[in-house]
Amino acid sequence: MNPPSWLYDTEAKKQHINGQWTWVFLWLIITFIGVFILKADPNLHGTHTQLGLPKCYSVILWDRPCPGCGLTTSWTATMHGNLPLGFKANALGPIIYYLFTITALLSGYGSLKKWRLRSETKIATISLATLIIVFIVYGGVRFATTTYNDPGHKAWDAIRKTNSANAR
Repeated sequence: MNPPSWLYDTEAKKQHINGQWTWVFLWLIITFIGVFILKADPNLHGTHTQLGLPKCYSVILWDRPCPGCGLTTSWTATMHGNLPLGFKANALGPIIYYLFTITALLSGYGSLKKWRLRSETKIATISLATLIIVFIVYGGVRFATTTYNDPGHKAWDAIRKTNSANAR
């Protein structure tokens, strides 16, 4: 059986197959962490801090989300079947996670068959470019319109204390 030529190339080199397996294992690791280790933060951002990572500097400095803010929360909620929370944390999160899942599964299947998943096609290029543009525009709109008002950030606490002292 020949694969669809728009999706797979049957003349795959070993490095392509290894790259595809890397993509599959990366997906497996991220999915394992999201399902078994993380719990989606109800504040819609900050789930990544459960892994010992620092809070987002965009939130610390400006109290506003960066384009990626809420993605870990969104992916974790999606993995736990809570799509409403996933979309609320970052509207693109579930979509990106499902695309990641689909490409990982297609890569794994192709690797088993010794086929290379084609990423250089016109549709793949246009899809990726569109996703990047939407991600940046969405992030810009969120930055301009969303304030987290997170009282747990020390930088903001210092500013609030200074402002209240000056108001007296």
